[in-house]
Amino acid sequence: MKKLPMHRLCSLLIATALLAGCNKPPTDVVDKDAKPSNTSNLPSIQRNPGVTLPDFTTLVDKEGPAVVNISTTQTVSTRGRGGPGLSEDDPFYEFFKRFAPPQAPRQYQTQSLGSGFIISDDGYILTNAHVVAEADEVNVRLTDKREFKAKVVGVDRRTDVALVKINSTSLPKVPLGDPDNLRVGEWVVAIGQPFGFDNSVTAGIVSAKGRSLPDESYVPFIQTDVPINPGNSGGPLFNMRGEVVGINSQIYSRSGGYMGISFAIPIDVALNVAKQLQESGKVSRGRIGVQIQPLTQELAQSFGLKSTDGALVSMVEADGPAAKAGLLAGDVIIAFNNQPVKSSNELPLLVANIKPSTKADLKVWRKGREVVLKVTVAEMPTDKTITSTEPPQTAPAKIARLGLQLSDLSSEQRHELRIKAGVLVEDVDGPAAKAGLEANDVILAVNSTEVSSVAQFSKLVSRFDGGTIALLVLREGNTLYLPLKLR
Repeated sequence: MKKLPMHRLCSLLIATALLAGCNKPPTDVVDKDAKPSNTSNLPSIQRNPGVTLPDFTTLVDKEGPAVVNISTTQTVSTRGRGGPGLSEDDPFYEFFKRFAPPQAPRQYQTQSLGSGFIISDDGYILTNAHVVAEADEVNVRLTDKREFKAKVVGVDRRTDVALVKINSTSLPKVPLGDPDNLRVGEWVVAIGQPFGFDNSVTAGIVSAKGRSLPDESYVPFIQTDVPINPGNSGGPLFNMRGEVVGINSQIYSRSGGYMGISFAIPIDVALNVAKQLQESGKVSRGRIGVQIQPLTQELAQSFGLKSTDGALVSMVEADGPAAKAGLLAGDVIIAFNNQPVKSSNELPLLVANIKPSTKADLKVWRKGREVVLKVTVAEMPTDKTITSTEPPQTAPAKIARLGLQLSDLSSEQRHELRIKAGVLVEDVDGPAAKAGLEANDVILAVNSTEVSSVAQFSKLVSRFDGGTIALLVLREGNTLYLPLKLR
């Protein structure tokens, strides 16, 4: 065999190695069909053994049959104008109202969908008041496809709770939990029929508790991020033990659909309402006849309080329970019936839950000290409104220091407004405008001292070299305190 020179042998070996490298697949290309011979060097998925995702399957299988679908039918009468079958919220309503010829009134039927859940095996069902209120016919369908015509036992619009009844026995029912034991961050589950999709399950967490909403003074809502959509109303909110802790009631939305904030009525509030509806067909609530507002830091300082706990009384109804007990505008209610009042939104619920004719202790902060009053709780009547009047045509007096132009009220105007004293705000600028005062407001008091004239108001204000004063203001029939910083 002929031997190659050493330098040629080295060149041949190098070339061979290069060719072998070119024929190998690139390291970043993976053959899907290839099976690695050794997997010990492959990266493993890191798992935290202490963290597991919740499993809702058992809960849904067990409690789902007690969730029902509710459909309602209502007869609606159209008006003479506005287009056939158009509601006043329809964008074309005004067009038809202005330009279309008058139409003969006619009636048509509307249908809506909601949810509910069975709380007793003999057919009592909880849902929302807005689901069944004013309905001509209510139908309930179970998960086993049985359908029943339901009777509305009663509705309570203040809490948005309704109780309906179907004629059947041995029905599945939900277990009821205690909302007080709910913790923020806890998993919760909703079952209902969003957009008509039967028995849909959604899940999320508790976002907050005791949430107060505008015009909803009697419900400490449970806030969640559970997806809730039209058709979910009246359905149950479950905790992870399969207990109902709330009734899904409403959402906060700028689009009309779910945007991550949902609210549920605590089940204990709903059960209290349902019990009264079943026994008497109505809900009886206590009242003491006051208007209240939250305490800001500035208002608290002006009344000599170290914290903002409590409810500031802005008006006491004449001859009402609170007035008879000696409560005054400017008092701060810090406890009711031996229960602390941390914020103004807690007081209406505390009072409403007291049975009418019951005597309760009312602890208030008045002019630097605590005072305890005895009040006899009355029953809440139909809402009343206070009429206002046109501003009087009197020469205004300007208080430049505050940015206020004020005028005295005539006796006729005070009578019309149902007030004993006060001065009218004609114009505002400077500190008064920053404080939120508006033209046509009526200033009733400075701190806790009643104001009867512009001269008296000026004298009262002149006593303060600086700091903040609280002005009791009447605006469109309602009273509120506004903090005004002096300069």
